Amino acid sequence: MPKGEGKVLAQNKKARHDFFIEETFEAGIVLQGTEIKSIRAGRVNLKDAFARIQKGELFLYNMHVSPYEQGNRYNHDPLRTRKLLLHRKQIDKLIGETKEAGYSIVPLKMYLKNGYAKVLIGLAKGKKKYDKREDLKQKEAKRDIERAFRDRQKM
Repeated sequence: MPKGEGKVLAQNKKARHDFFIEETFEAGIVLQGTEIKSIRAGRVNLKDAFARIQKGELFLYNMHVSPYEQGNRYNHDPLRTRKLLLHRKQIDKLIGETKEAGYSIVPLKMYLKNGYAKVLIGLAKGKKKYDKREDLKQKEAKRDIERAFRDRQKM
């Protein structure tokens, strides 16, 4: 986590399962009035979200932010497209990388930093099915080793 990071509001655990994350960027996000209240309450889902570059700007799609209970007519569309804020050099780098085949931009987590909502996005390359199976095997083996070590210490 970057230095000074506050409360983590949402994580996209599936992203690390489906992609190899090559590089990460911290991006600001443009929100409407009731969205930030809903996000602060933790009512956000990054599961199927992805980012795309259009006309030199970065946009986040399919991020679900539940409507705010007290928002009445000022509420927002839960799945609306939201603009991400990055420096021009970072966007140019992402444009160059995503032109290569197989690269995607996926949100990894959303958190509060100094009162502002931030999204950690990752430059990702898709995993094949056998890569996912290999990761699961390694995870399971590590868990078995830790369990055996823990049981051995209890004796």
